[in-house]
Amino acid sequence: MPLDAGIAGLLEFINSSGYPPMNEGSVDDARKGFAALAQASVPGSGPVPVGSVVDASVAGLPTRVYRPTADGPVPTIIFFHGGGWVIGDLDTHDNACRRLCADTDAVVVSVGYRLAPEDPFPAAVLDALNAAQAITQSLEAYGGSGTWAVAGDSAGGNLSAIVAQTIPGAAAQLLVYPAVDVFGTYESRNVNATGRFLDMAVMEWFVTQYLTTHVEPHDTRLSPLHGVRPGLPPAIVVTAEFDPLRDEGRAYAAALADAGVPVDAVDWDGLIHGFLDMAAFSPAADAAIGDMNRRFAALLR
Repeated sequence: MPLDAGIAGLLEFINSSGYPPMNEGSVDDARKGFAALAQASVPGSGPVPVGSVVDASVAGLPTRVYRPTADGPVPTIIFFHGGGWVIGDLDTHDNACRRLCADTDAVVVSVGYRLAPEDPFPAAVLDALNAAQAITQSLEAYGGSGTWAVAGDSAGGNLSAIVAQTIPGAAAQLLVYPAVDVFGTYESRNVNATGRFLDMAVMEWFVTQYLTTHVEPHDTRLSPLHGVRPGLPPAIVVTAEFDPLRDEGRAYAAALADAGVPVDAVDWDGLIHGFLDMAAFSPAADAAIGDMNRRFAALLR
């Protein structure tokens, strides 16, 4: 399928923005560019409305708590943002979390974990685990029901998968184009190596920032594909056609299925890595986000 027209237009906008490719600029430039894209992605009508939004702190980390308008006890979703463990924050994924909250009628707790290169691996993993542990021990203060789940995109999908493998009791996991096998070899990395937002040069730059010491290729704190086992929470794994991470996401879904874990693997033709923040530019991305949120809502209940 050809590249979605709305996504193609967005890529032209990015290429003409004046920001250098992430791997050719500074970390600060990359963070500013990502923040600018996130701001441009908020529709003219404004952010998705929810019941309330409150900034808070969990395990010493900044969090943002989104509450739906629904009454009564609801599930709690712990969300980890993407950005290669280097960029992204609570603000870049604010509208995505708002929509997840509204579409699922669940409380969403977005966690601002430490970023590389200031805090390299395994800082993000430790933060994700500590935050999830604290949140799951206080569910009455969030959704109020005993049901909790994890969700995240890209590097956030990586952290979500690690949390789901480490902390027992999750009801579900939503992994959106997750990075799950950092040192793996996949055809999608060859066919989508350049020109579509996330490319191999940027991926390698992210990994260089994140990994400052030797890490074993099969370390499950980095590549959770190697930690799949029976009994993990049911999962929705979302991948995009023109994404270097497409095939490792598919491999993760297949490994879950082989282990007897219920998994809903959803591939989206015509889309690229990062489409979670691209609904304002692409009706196809908007439809994909709505679809995966509906699937996740059904899984939570």
